[in-house]
Amino acid sequence: MRYVVRTTEGELTYPSLLDVEKAYVQGLVDPEDEVREETASTWRKAGSLPTLAQARRTSAGVAARGQALMVMGVVLLGGLALSLLFRDSWNLRLMGIVLALVASFMLTRVTFRAFKRPSSGG
Repeated sequence: MRYVVRTTEGELTYPSLLDVEKAYVQGLVDPEDEVREETASTWRKAGSLPTLAQARRTSAGVAARGQALMVMGVVLLGGLALSLLFRDSWNLRLMGIVLALVASFMLTRVTFRAFKRPSSGG
């Protein structure tokens, strides 16, 4: 069933509610925009539709850059750990092992966070 979305700029028709949900997650449809089935006469706020209310919107700003910053931190920490592993002092080698374990933990955390995100592809 086709859906019509009314925004301040005008109306758009989507082939299905799944397409409306994808547009909502991408930020193309706001919670204040109105949605109706093509055959219906009543408009509803997009944020009041259960399917859209449960959809996770893409984050912006600092939250969106969090994963990238974490990966860059892991790369830097891994490089430091690697350089310490090839030192002559056992204390520095031990510190390199500890830093490698910390980098491994951080990378595992990044991987699980990315795995939990809904896919944006179709």
